[in-house]
Amino acid sequence: MEYTITLPENFKTCDIKTLLEKEWLVPRKVRHFLRMRKNIQVNGETKMFHELVYPLDQLTLTFEDSDYQLPTIQLGKAKLITPLYEDEHFIIVNKPYGMKTHPNQPDETNTLLNHLAAYLAPKKQNPYVVHRLDKETSGAILFAKNPFILPILGRLLEQKEIKRTYQAIVKGSFSSSQLTIEKKIGRHRQDRRKRVVDERHGQVAITHVTVMEQLAHTSHVECQLDTGRTHQIRVHLASLGHPVLGDPLYHPQPSQGADRLMLHAKSLELIHPFTQQRIYVEAQPLLW
Repeated sequence: MEYTITLPENFKTCDIKTLLEKEWLVPRKVRHFLRMRKNIQVNGETKMFHELVYPLDQLTLTFEDSDYQLPTIQLGKAKLITPLYEDEHFIIVNKPYGMKTHPNQPDETNTLLNHLAAYLAPKKQNPYVVHRLDKETSGAILFAKNPFILPILGRLLEQKEIKRTYQAIVKGSFSSSQLTIEKKIGRHRQDRRKRVVDERHGQVAITHVTVMEQLAHTSHVECQLDTGRTHQIRVHLASLGHPVLGDPLYHPQPSQGADRLMLHAKSLELIHPFTQQRIYVEAQPLLW
């Protein structure tokens, strides 16, 4: 694997070691191999780890197949993939509702990851999961296309630098147009499929809700997450008496007014870690 990256104009000068370790999060073992094999070039010349790199420098990193463990994924159907954005490092696709993000068993072939593996196979690339969407949720989802960028995208997600906006249609009306739900979420003791608000043993979970429109018996809301707990939006809204329509786990009458879970990952936005370009995608069709 060989990757050539041009450092952006606003890059802060540093040595190659710092760039690889602190900015690009290259694992220690892989950094060692890059240094020993002299597999780093800057503007076409082999460079050492202590040497400085500057804005607009062009870095070429060459990895051996043994540097990273490549995943084994059963191939699905490439035609089921709808790309929203793609470059050599990552891809954002539009996930249909009712499709799992990734397999739980080695022989599964009908998940989004399987179909994406088939889509990328002709390019000799592999998909890597950055974050997940529930099976019943549709919309924009991000995958890495190589193990080099995977930890970088993971850090952006952890530091809330990847902005994800969700649409939901929920039961009832709200007394205010904006609210923040801060309730810890833990596992349900009897039903392993479900999560519950658990202030004592749960994990911190924060959801920001904006009410877009209120109808007679339902509301259209947009949500943004500070954390990414399983079923977070569904659990948080249900805890306030506003379950998502069509929710088979958290709505007492899930089929009332909906033939699917009315939760959709509307958009995804981030600053590209290598080019510093703003990437924004919107997953159609929207819920309203």
